Amino acid sequence: MLEPTHPSDNEDDLAHVAVADIEAAAERVAAVARRTPLLESAALSRRLRGKVLVKAEGLQPVGSFKIRGAYNLISQLTPDVRRRGVVAFSSGNHAQAVAAVAARFGVPSVIVMPNDAPSAKIDGTRSHGAEIVFYDRAREDREAIARDLALRRGATIVPPFDDPRIIAGQGTVGLEIMEDCERLGAVPDVVLVPCSGGGLVAGIATAVKARRPAVEVFACEPERYDDTARSLAAGRRVGNDATTPSICDALMVNTPGRLTFAINRRLLTGGIAIADRWVLAAMKAAAVDLKLVAEPGGAIGLAALLSGQMTLIGRTAVVVLSGANVEERLLADALTAPDPG
Repeated sequence: MLEPTHPSDNEDDLAHVAVADIEAAAERVAAVARRTPLLESAALSRRLRGKVLVKAEGLQPVGSFKIRGAYNLISQLTPDVRRRGVVAFSSGNHAQAVAAVAARFGVPSVIVMPNDAPSAKIDGTRSHGAEIVFYDRAREDREAIARDLALRRGATIVPPFDDPRIIAGQGTVGLEIMEDCERLGAVPDVVLVPCSGGGLVAGIATAVKARRPAVEVFACEPERYDDTARSLAAGRRVGNDATTPSICDALMVNTPGRLTFAINRRLLTGGIAIADRWVLAAMKAAAVDLKLVAEPGGAIGLAALLSGQMTLIGRTAVVVLSGANVEERLLADALTAPDPG
């Protein structure tokens, strides 16, 4: 396992993300992000003997929540800085979001993507006019490649999670969850959030717990890529040593971010690692019960419920269905997969 590389991980000198930052982000991202619905699944609620509410972020213009953070950061760059372009590194969802926002502002974007990224995400990124630089995720350092590109081109790096503006943008999901729960007369007991580097769950936890401190917030990760869960248990950042890929391509970051972990260590109840077979079951349940398409990483919170690792009896859970960018073959596999239970 990778040990922490920054001694300040355990200090309070990291940048702070407040609810006020998230509220300001909500005003900005309203220009591009849809207010996605919070849907109750009667079938899943009966099956799990509680109330299941699903936040459908796959309905965003780029098919994931990532449009929120990308727009919140890029819109705050000065025109002169923005004109020089942006660089991002991503397996696909952040890539599409950055490319789409850059196109909206009429500025160039370069995206560093793994050469095994799903073709749907590659095509989606290119559709917004981005230049793609591929790398080998097993042998090359995507951040180093992005830093070199940004330096040579005078461009700004838009990181996928470890930036206060990104976290605040993603946190707008949490604001909407709490506002819609109040409108529905629902009191959430637990919120289940897909977790890669931790930006989405950090932002959501900040917003949710400011409104209702008793809510339990969990990071949901694939088996063997549960670096946030293990880092929370250890009290320090640790990395993954897995070599076997997961179908959750969007959640295969090696180590939690410095800023995201500093927030998540304070706010999260814990983390849950879920096997791929339950992720397929969750994708099927989203399609059959909610009529929603979900990519594997986007469905992992629902998989945590279906697997029985999170007991719901008599409680209310909000599940963030974070993305819908899935290849047709994998979706077909999910719809025809046998019940893993």
